[in-house]
Amino acid sequence: MAYLDENGNLTSKPPDPSRKVEIKLEDIEIGVPKQKPIDPEDLIHTGFVNFFNDAKGYGFIRDSKTGESVFVHINALTEPVRENNKVSYEVEMGPKGPSAVNVKLIK
Repeated sequence: MAYLDENGNLTSKPPDPSRKVEIKLEDIEIGVPKQKPIDPEDLIHTGFVNFFNDAKGYGFIRDSKTGESVFVHINALTEPVRENNKVSYEVEMGPKGPSAVNVKLIK
C-alpha cells in the first residue's frame, strides 16, 4: 500500500495522525482570485527629467520613488521639458519596454 506524505511524495509508511492539519473549506481557492480595482492615483508617477534631446525628440525620466529610468518620447509631452524639470507621468509598456506618457510639468 502507498501513502502520501505532507509534501505530496509517495511513501510506504502511513502518515502520523498527530501531524494532521485541518484546512477550512473557505480557505481553499480554485482559480485566480479577482483583482482589486486599481486606484487612479497609483498610476501617476513623479520624477525628474535626467536627459532630453530636443533634436532627436526623446529622453529619460528618473522615477522619484524607485529611481528607475523611463523612456519618454516628444509625442508623449503635453508641454516642452528640459533637464532637471520635475514632471508627473503615467507608464505604458511600449515595444521596447516601459515608456512615459501624459508627461506634465509640476510647478
